[in-house]
Amino acid sequence: MPDRTVRFVLAAVLVLLALYVAQPYLQPLLYSAEAPRVVAARGDLAQSETTTIALFERASPSVVHVFAQSAATGRDLLDPDDEGGEQSGTQTGTGFVWDGAGHVVTNTHVVQNAAQSGGSVSVRMSDGEVVSATLVGLAPSYDLAVLRLGRVTKMPPPLAIGSSADLKVGQSTFAIGNPFGLDHTLTTGVISAVRRRMPTSAGRELSGVIQTDAAINPGNSGGPLLDSAGRLIGVNTAIVSPSGASAGIGFAIPVDVVNRVVPELIRVGRVRNPGIGIIAAQEAAAARLGIDGVVVLRVLPGSPAAQAGLRGVDPQTGDIGDVIVGANDQPVHRLADLTAAIEEAGLGAPVTLKVERDGRIRQIRITTADVAENRR
Repeated sequence: MPDRTVRFVLAAVLVLLALYVAQPYLQPLLYSAEAPRVVAARGDLAQSETTTIALFERASPSVVHVFAQSAATGRDLLDPDDEGGEQSGTQTGTGFVWDGAGHVVTNTHVVQNAAQSGGSVSVRMSDGEVVSATLVGLAPSYDLAVLRLGRVTKMPPPLAIGSSADLKVGQSTFAIGNPFGLDHTLTTGVISAVRRRMPTSAGRELSGVIQTDAAINPGNSGGPLLDSAGRLIGVNTAIVSPSGASAGIGFAIPVDVVNRVVPELIRVGRVRNPGIGIIAAQEAAAARLGIDGVVVLRVLPGSPAAQAGLRGVDPQTGDIGDVIVGANDQPVHRLADLTAAIEEAGLGAPVTLKVERDGRIRQIRITTADVAENRR
């Protein structure tokens, strides 16, 4: 009896050992899926996914791919070798349809070289149609430009407009653009910060800029930044990244600025900049003298500042005249603070300045007027 049990156990062990050794050969024979597998039922999409899909499907037809060709290269704008490459003289970016007349909004820096060299601009629509475009106006101080499309087979609807005045950190953001030439790419994120400041190519500093962590890369410039309702809340314009690719810090021009600047570009081809007619001293020079505020270097003849009696630096003695330290009950530490207060007031609106002169603080009421971009 014991011998029989031992033999049975040994036989079982041998069988198990044989199965173990043969397992890699038996498994493909028994379980290989040699026919298409049955598709598993997925169930309903999550509510957040459904919302995002609907947002993209509604907004993406209004987003276009902009190609700005410098005249100096003498190459065809639609040459495949040029697409997405700045070395060939083509600057590419994103734009979006603003109205039913075929106006498209993009960034100044996307089309500026082509405009200055007498080059050409073309736009590829979401359905692949390529149309020529003419430049309507540039606003370098805001990095905004307006194009007008040529004949389009089917004009996409303009994007819905939101507001940037009530944005909150943490709100969802959706960016649609053409990063690295890849058409109609959607990236998502949140508003990381509001009221940022950003320098522009015109030497000014734009205030109220939106910061987002939605991936923004070269080629996204000029594209829309949307809220969860699919409304335009900003125009993507820049990134901060040592590598030049997205590092989670992108910036967008607030839509309230866009909604003020773009209609004026369409109407007159330029932006009338509210100002008071002063030339400010360099901030670094004022800081070296321990001055907190905007030093009036010179007052333009006939300007609102001249009419209000503001004084600049005495050209003979170098004595400082007026230092603007406040505007409309807000402190002014540098020129960007003054510019923000003037732009918030608008063109032809009164601004109350707090001015330091001869060690005394006085208030001066002044009305803004249209001034050149490099003056306030």
